[in-house]
Amino acid sequence: MRARHLSLVLLAGCATTSAPAASAATPDLPAVSRVLDDWHDAAAKADEGRYFGHFAAGAVFLGTDATERWTLPQFRAYAHPHFEKGKAWSFRAIRRDVTFSGDIAWFDEDLDTPNLGPARGSGVLVLQNREWKIAQYNLAITIPNERMKDVKALVGAPSSPAAGPP
Repeated sequence: MRARHLSLVLLAGCATTSAPAASAATPDLPAVSRVLDDWHDAAAKADEGRYFGHFAAGAVFLGTDATERWTLPQFRAYAHPHFEKGKAWSFRAIRRDVTFSGDIAWFDEDLDTPNLGPARGSGVLVLQNREWKIAQYNLAITIPNERMKDVKALVGAPSSPAAGPP
C-alpha cells in the first residue's frame, strides 16, 4: 500500500497543509490533528480522563530520559500525581507532518513547551472503531548540533548525589 504524506503548519491557530483538498480517498488529516491537539489541550487543563482516552490499548510513551519507556498503565501511574495536582504539562504543536498508510498514521511535530523549551514529539496513531488513537508517542528534546559536544560532556559527567529528577 502506498503511504501518503501530508504536512500541517500551525501558526497562531491557522492550519494549512501541503496536500490537496481532502477527498473521500484522502486520509483525514484534520481528524488526526484534532486528536493530537485535544490530547495536548487535555494535559494543559489537567484533564486526565480525556488525556488518557486518546491512547490505544497497549500504547507506549517514550519520555525524554533514556529510562522512560512506559506502557500505558506505567505512564498513567507516573502522570496521575501531576493531573491530580491540577497541573500536568503544556505542549503546543507549532509544526506537524503526518503520513498515512491505511489505518495507520505516523507523525512528527515541533513543540513549544514552557518547561522543556523547544521539543519534538513523534508517534503513531491507529484507527480503531472509526477513532484515531495514539499507539506510541516519543517526546524528545531537540539539541542544536553546535551545542551537542557540550551536552554530551554534561550527560557523560557523573551525577551529583544532591541532584534529583528535574
